[in-house]
Amino acid sequence: MSRTLEVWCLGRRAGKLVDDGERLSFAYDSTWVAGDYPPLSQALPLDGGFGSRQVTAFFGGLLPEGELRKLLARELGVSDRNDFSLLERVGGDCAGAVSLYLPGLARSEAGGSVKWLDEAEVAELVRELPERPMYAGPDDDYRLSLAGAQDKLPVVVGDDGRIGLPRDGRPSTHILKTPIAGLPATVLNEAFCLRVGAEIGLLCASAIPRRAAGAELLLVARYDRVVREGETTRLHQEDFCQALAIDSAHKYENEGGPSLLDCVGLLRRVSKTPARDLPRFLDAWALSYLAGNHDAHGKNYSLLYDESGPALAPAYDILSTIVYRKVKKMDRKMAMKIGGENRPGYMHKRHVDRFLEAARYGPAPSRRRLAALAARAPAAAERVAAEFKAEYWWDPILDDVVALFAERARRLAQCAA
Repeated sequence: MSRTLEVWCLGRRAGKLVDDGERLSFAYDSTWVAGDYPPLSQALPLDGGFGSRQVTAFFGGLLPEGELRKLLARELGVSDRNDFSLLERVGGDCAGAVSLYLPGLARSEAGGSVKWLDEAEVAELVRELPERPMYAGPDDDYRLSLAGAQDKLPVVVGDDGRIGLPRDGRPSTHILKTPIAGLPATVLNEAFCLRVGAEIGLLCASAIPRRAAGAELLLVARYDRVVREGETTRLHQEDFCQALAIDSAHKYENEGGPSLLDCVGLLRRVSKTPARDLPRFLDAWALSYLAGNHDAHGKNYSLLYDESGPALAPAYDILSTIVYRKVKKMDRKMAMKIGGENRPGYMHKRHVDRFLEAARYGPAPSRRRLAALAARAPAAAERVAAEFKAEYWWDPILDDVVALFAERARRLAQCAA
C-alpha cells in the first residue's frame, strides 16, 4: 500500500512524494509547472525527467545523517533507513522552502506560533539535543529537520533576543547549534571562522555565540529566510549533493561525492550570474583552507533560489577541524582535492594552477584574488580575536586557530604567486 506526502514550497503545493513500499517517487503538480516556479532541485527538472535515485537524493538530503539520523529514528520509533517515515514526522520545516505534510494537513506560513523559551529552558534544550535530535518525540508537534551530522535545531530568535520553537508552520529564523562532544569551544570556533571570512570580504552566514544558564550555543542566521512586510518567509535552497543527485551518505569526494570541478561545473550550468558566483566559490574554498576546515564536502555548499534564479549561497559550516588534532584524531586531508592534492602540506602552486586551468578560471586574476585573501587573513584573524575577547568569551583553542590562519596564509600566498 502506497503512502503520500504533499510537498509544499514557497507557500504553495509543489507536488506529491509517494512511497510504494519499494522506492520513492515524486510528481510536480500541474499548477506548479504552469506557474513558472523553479524546480525543487536541479536533479528534479520540471519536465519530470528523473527517477527514484534523484528523488531519494533530494528528499533524503533534507534529513540528518549518520548517528544523528539513527538517534532520531529511534526517538520516533521508525527505521533509520526509511526516508519517507522520517520526513512524515519531521519534514515541516526543512532547509530551504520545502515542507512536507500528510494530505490536507498543510499549514500556512502566514500563521503559526512560537513557543518562547526562558534561559533555563534553552539550556535544557541544548543539553537534550544530543539525545533527542531535532527536539523530536512521539508526542510532540514540532516538525523540524535539518541535514548534517551535528546537533542542531531550527529556532526563532525574536527582536529582543529570545529563543523559541516554531509551531504550526511558522518559519524559523535561525539554526541553533550545540557544542560538539569531545571537542573544546566548537561554538566559538565556528563563529570565529565565519567572522574572519566576513572580515576579509567574503559573503558568509552570520553566527553569534551565546550562553544560556551556562550552556554554550551558536545561533546562525538563516540565509534562506527573508523578512517581507514584517513577516519571515522562506527562500528555497539545496546543497550541491542534492543538486547533483548524490546521496548524503556519499558526500565526500573519496566516497563518490562532488569534487571541486563538479561544483564549478554545476555553477557554470545553473547560476544566474556565474561571473559572480565562480569567484565566490573560489573564495569559499580558500576560507576553508585558511581556517583548516578539512570537512568542506558537497553538502557544505548550496544553491540559493530567489525570484531571479539560483545563486551560490553564503559560506556556512566553516569550522577549523585540524586544530583539534592534538585532542582527537582528525583527518589531515581536505575533503576535496585541488589539482589532485588534498594534503595541505603538499599543496603547491602547480596544484592550484592545475585546478584553475581545469575549471576554466582566469588564472592570473584568480591567483591575484587568492593572494589578496591570503594577505588579509592574518590581520583579520587578529582583529576578530580582539573583538571576540571583548564581546563574548575566549578559549585557548582559538589561539591555535589564529596561528593557523597565519600559517595557511603564507602557504596560500606561495601557491598563488
